[in-house]
Amino acid sequence: MRISTTSCLCHILVFLCFIQRYYGASHHIPADKVTIAKNQTKLANGETEVHHRPKRGWIWNQFFVLEEHIGPDTQYVGKLHSNSDKGDGSVRYILSGEGAGSIFIINEVTGDIHATESLDRERKAHYVLHAQAFDRNTEKPLEPKSEFIIKVQDINDNAPTFPDGPFVAAVPEMSGVGTSVYQVTATDADDPTYGNSARVVYSILQGQPYFSVDPKTGVIRTALANMDREAREHYAVVIQAKDMAGSVGGLSGSTTINITLTDVNDNPPKFPQKNYQLYVPESAQVGKPVGKIKANDEDLGINAEIKYSIINSEGAAMFSINTDRDTREGIISLKKPLNYERKKTYTLQIEGVNTHVEPIFSYLGPFKDTATLKITVGDVDEPPVFSMDYYIMDVYENARIGREVGAVTARDPDSKNSHVRYFIDHSEHSDKYFNIDMDSGVIKTTQSLDREEMPWHNITVIASEVDNPSLLSHVPVTVQVLDVNDNPPEINKDNEVIVCESSRPGQVIQTMTAVDKDDFANGQRFSFSLPSGIPVNPNFTLKDNKDNTASIITRRRQFNRLVQELYELPIVVWDGGEPALSGTSTLTLRVCPCQRNGRVQTCQDERGLLSSAGLSTGALIAILLCIVILLAIVVLFITLRRSKKEPLIISEEDVRENVVTYDDEGGGEEDTEAFDIITLRNPAAAEEFKFRRDIRPEAARQHGQNRGHHSPPELNQVDVQEFIKQRLVEADMDTNGPPYDSLQTYAYEGQMSPTGSISSLDSPGTHSEQDYNYLDDWGPEFQKLAELYGEDTDTLNLRPKWHPIP
Repeated sequence: MRISTTSCLCHILVFLCFIQRYYGASHHIPADKVTIAKNQTKLANGETEVHHRPKRGWIWNQFFVLEEHIGPDTQYVGKLHSNSDKGDGSVRYILSGEGAGSIFIINEVTGDIHATESLDRERKAHYVLHAQAFDRNTEKPLEPKSEFIIKVQDINDNAPTFPDGPFVAAVPEMSGVGTSVYQVTATDADDPTYGNSARVVYSILQGQPYFSVDPKTGVIRTALANMDREAREHYAVVIQAKDMAGSVGGLSGSTTINITLTDVNDNPPKFPQKNYQLYVPESAQVGKPVGKIKANDEDLGINAEIKYSIINSEGAAMFSINTDRDTREGIISLKKPLNYERKKTYTLQIEGVNTHVEPIFSYLGPFKDTATLKITVGDVDEPPVFSMDYYIMDVYENARIGREVGAVTARDPDSKNSHVRYFIDHSEHSDKYFNIDMDSGVIKTTQSLDREEMPWHNITVIASEVDNPSLLSHVPVTVQVLDVNDNPPEINKDNEVIVCESSRPGQVIQTMTAVDKDDFANGQRFSFSLPSGIPVNPNFTLKDNKDNTASIITRRRQFNRLVQELYELPIVVWDGGEPALSGTSTLTLRVCPCQRNGRVQTCQDERGLLSSAGLSTGALIAILLCIVILLAIVVLFITLRRSKKEPLIISEEDVRENVVTYDDEGGGEEDTEAFDIITLRNPAAAEEFKFRRDIRPEAARQHGQNRGHHSPPELNQVDVQEFIKQRLVEADMDTNGPPYDSLQTYAYEGQMSPTGSISSLDSPGTHSEQDYNYLDDWGPEFQKLAELYGEDTDTLNLRPKWHPIP
């Protein structure tokens, strides 16, 4: 039936195309295709010239071609015709554009267009082509190139589809009729603007009577009221979409929507039974679970959550109930210890209530339920019970052995009241300072106690019943050892006492404190004094500050570390105990050099330095061995080098001046007047006519002239000692230049030095009253010089003198 219908439609459409073509050729020629047949031009003589040209124009409308043509012959599309065509075959038609020559062909003489292929509108809906007419004889265009469209006419060859199906939807249970669930939309590839090929109508094939679908919109709605999830949860609904507005012959497609009813709280909790029984022994631990109970709820998730509570006061006083979120059970725990001898049964009224309630379902009843739980307490042989949870006792130190400290008591809680015995758990401490009477529980000392060694003792007492020794109870006992004044005080020797060499009489050099191992309730009180019965110390005295401190004060002026470095000072300290005790401590005072501001310089012996460095004896021995080996290697190397060099003194007559050096810094980079020591080390390395720098220039010239003699003429004529004395006198008196008979070095850094020169050559002959306090800022190298210049004496000569070294 579909094929015959399609054939009929094809014939009708072809017929309509022919009528439209011929009708349009005579009545629907476009205005822009028609030209004026005659134009007039006015000539000079007043006449008008008439121009004649043939009319031109294309005669066609928009062409249509049916898709899916399956006939054996080509499909006729339409005809092109020009006004210039007289029907004599002198006009040639040419076709170009999309599909020209392949899909569409044209008869060059008649202008008939045919489609050679079956076309699919869903792939391409129209084609744009260009037509042109030429004079076959002259090949001149009779008509300009014009554009026209061939539109593919749609037929119903595509069924509706649901590209995203199947679908999943959900709707709450107990929803009313007409509640929207989901909307489906089908797509049809046919032309929606032509006919009913793409007009879709929806219908439900499966899912009635629970759901319905809107034929036009595809909205799925509930069709049955009060659908219960607990009765049925999942539904599969099949929806069909049919084109051609659902008429006969239309194409259709279907999809499935899986609809799930979601849960709502429409079921209250309910206990399976109204009465329960539970056995709990009296030995049950407080806070531990003793049983559980559960109410059922057919809902899910938050709608099934239940909160349990004990609503009667008798049960709530002894027990508590909590909800297990995983199992939704009520866990019953013990709040207080059970005692079979006092109460043997308990009754609990337990209520289960939904935590999440929806008001719209309140008509279904109260969302809670109650049950009765009867708990029976079981009799158990219990261990002894002490009268206190812990005991604190005290005893004085140095108490005699066997002194009573205190007592513990325990009883049998059972009705038979068995006798109790006591023991001390010695597994915790190996030292046994106490023992306990087995029957009375009295604790006594077994050793002498010392508070300074251990002020607290923690022991554990065990109680057991005579009838059942396996039942044990433990209790902690803390014994505090009270203090007795049995330790004399001592001087706190944490810091070393330093005495500056520049100390003055009455100067406080150290404030001392005392320590006492004893404990005083109102604070320690100390008094200080020097020992009586011994001669008065000429160097130091002691002052008690009355605030638990004492000050050491010097009694004489200045100390000399080189004369005596260490002093000993005995000090007596009294405490404020009852009875008062005293102790004598001897302090060692070390003399050290100090700066003007009292800052102590490095003042440690070699042993102190090594100990402060943290070196062990083995490490020191290893370092000393390494140093000895290095020294041996250096000595051997120097010996080998000296054996290869020339002797320093070439002959006995080669007399040279002594070089006097001071342990000070050299002349620096700008000191170019220093003695050239290379000449002393290797006389042969000196130039032959180079003047010596250790004698005057005139003497050097004479020396160069007489270089071949064994000794200088001046030294041969004058005694050497007298020559040196003369040079010393000249050096002492000449303050304008350095002496030329010896090498003199001073702590002179040149012009760039911040200290300048301290040479004696520029110093005045008498003592200057200049303020030399700035020397303290130059560092420890100038400390001794600062002390010499700062000393208030007129006999001190600050100018260094030159003396020959014999």
